[in-house]
Amino acid sequence: MSLYTTLHATPSVDTYRHLRVASGLSPKSAEAAARGLPNSLFAVQILHAGEPIGMGRVIGDGGSAFQVVDIAVLPEHQGQGLGKLIMGEIAAWLRSNVPESGYVSLLADVPADALYVQFGFVHTAPATVGMAWKRA
Repeated sequence: MSLYTTLHATPSVDTYRHLRVASGLSPKSAEAAARGLPNSLFAVQILHAGEPIGMGRVIGDGGSAFQVVDIAVLPEHQGQGLGKLIMGEIAAWLRSNVPESGYVSLLADVPADALYVQFGFVHTAPATVGMAWKRA
């Protein structure tokens, strides 16, 4: 893993959009990315030879609500513990910055939920289930 370095910085709009799509996440428009990225509470990028190949972010209000989002690693770099590295950086930030009563959530695709469990996340179903608003 010595070929990889971490950078605590929000990715550019182009980098963000590329990493999402190339990693299998849903695409985001340039407008959505340009609006949303500056509101990141924390962001980490994984660099390989100086180029971003992975990322993760924390969003929220900075006090009571936090959400882990955009965990992405390019397919050719997957399977090397980089998702765990991203989550380790995020977990360290959460421990230092989330107040005692703050609520941290994320939506996990299976089988990625096994990664998040390693960092203290627990399944909330059936008491709580994830929901999403869909534009009609």
